[in-house]
Amino acid sequence: MKIKKSKFDIIIEACCLLCLVGLLIFLIIDWKYIPNEIPGHYNAMGEIDRITSKGSLLVLPIIAWIMYIGMTVIEKYPQVWNTGVSVTEENKDRVYRTLKNMMGTIKLLLIAVFTYLTVNSAMAKPLPAMFLPVFLTLMFGSLIFFIVKLVKAK
Repeated sequence: MKIKKSKFDIIIEACCLLCLVGLLIFLIIDWKYIPNEIPGHYNAMGEIDRITSKGSLLVLPIIAWIMYIGMTVIEKYPQVWNTGVSVTEENKDRVYRTLKNMMGTIKLLLIAVFTYLTVNSAMAKPLPAMFLPVFLTLMFGSLIFFIVKLVKAK
């Protein structure tokens, strides 16, 4: 089954690609200005608890690209998704659209977080104390929103 792209899908893809390509451009242009030692890990309060070399900054964009490509491929095959509801001929368009929107939203949140973490680490700054609560609220809030919408769509 093929799900038609909506404006929402196009905006999500554009934002993800803008973050990923912008991140690569940022790293290429600013590489010589990035300190040799940068934060390698943060605790739950956003405090730096491990220092590493700037070469480790390359890991986050690589993981972000792998996640982006993987989620983009999975979006194209709705028949493999675990919908959590019975999919019938009458509701399949609503169910799959809701799930595609959920996957796009989660993909954008993850790409944005990886972009933010990379830039923040490159600037050798601690994370804001509210980073983790805000990220978790956005992630779980989105999941709850789309799951409720999915239950209503069945």
